[in-house]
Amino acid sequence: MLYVFVNYNYSPEFTSPEGWIKRTSGYTELLEQLSENNTVISIKQINYEGIYTHNGVQHHFVNLNRKKTFFPYKINRYVRNLNPDIVFVQGLHQPLQLIQLKALVNKKAKFIAQHHAERPFTGLKKIIQRLADPLVDAYLFASKTMGLGWVNQGNLGSSHKIHEVMEVSSLFYPINKEVARSKTSINGDPAFLWVGRLNENKDPLTVVKAFLRFASVNTGARLYMIYQTEELLKQIRELLNASPHGDKIILVGKVPHDDLLYWFNSADFLLSGSHYEGGGTVVCEAMSCGCVPVVTDIDSFRMITDNGRCGLLYKVANEDALLNALVQTQASNIEKKQQNCLNYFKSNLSFDAIANRIQEIAIGL
Repeated sequence: MLYVFVNYNYSPEFTSPEGWIKRTSGYTELLEQLSENNTVISIKQINYEGIYTHNGVQHHFVNLNRKKTFFPYKINRYVRNLNPDIVFVQGLHQPLQLIQLKALVNKKAKFIAQHHAERPFTGLKKIIQRLADPLVDAYLFASKTMGLGWVNQGNLGSSHKIHEVMEVSSLFYPINKEVARSKTSINGDPAFLWVGRLNENKDPLTVVKAFLRFASVNTGARLYMIYQTEELLKQIRELLNASPHGDKIILVGKVPHDDLLYWFNSADFLLSGSHYEGGGTVVCEAMSCGCVPVVTDIDSFRMITDNGRCGLLYKVANEDALLNALVQTQASNIEKKQQNCLNYFKSNLSFDAIANRIQEIAIGL
């Protein structure tokens, strides 16, 4: 089969194929896996034009030099000339572009649309989304329940086209914990890790408040917080300064993404307070190292953790529920949970597993 992956978003900050491929390695690795049995072409707008082949995938870069591309005739014509069997559209917020593309390509081509954390449209955009819906043969959501929400709100017409497929995977893997801790200096017993922005959706305040209460009864526990943005950092510092257990939470700040391999392998548990996630890349990466997730009970996290079998789920924004989950970690068989994470990652969240699932869906269209 010839797969053509289409991304209409423009990323002018990238000026070379190598830079873009490295930045999106959590996704491009999936394309490489799929290319082992298929021809795979990826079309993307960056500040560069040309064709670059990497590990079996043909990356076709175009530059329309426009942030918004409502009428991308050049890209759509490009796709048409490739004569694809499967057109894979990135994101659900491009219905107008998809309608135009469908009118150009060969009639036998099947369309798959991949959800990337978008929320359902309202108003006029919702109407356009409904017009595009009959043209799509399959939708991929990290959680089928999340996809059904789009159907229930009237943005998509049928639950039969919803498929549960993780959008990205992880390049990380298990390494010896002592080796990892020699790099990170983590020394908690147990050690918890936070990786994410310090914004309201990620809800670090609930996590910090619950952990400070937990630390009062488990004095060996430590929480290390890695973050890329600092929206709520002032409030977090105030909480730590006001608590006698504030030194049990270590504010690490930014670290290079590649170094997260050592952090995930140093920690016993990953904490998240997210109210909403389209997929959950950080949780996926943690599980690929055997780091056990203690995360909110939301659609995507239920899927990633196999409904909590690979970790613990707690109610969103509920400090008492998180505290209860933290207490439960003391009685958990960590080695069993870690093995559950590694097994589930391999069978459901790995690049190989995702590529096989996409291939199954494409063959069935």
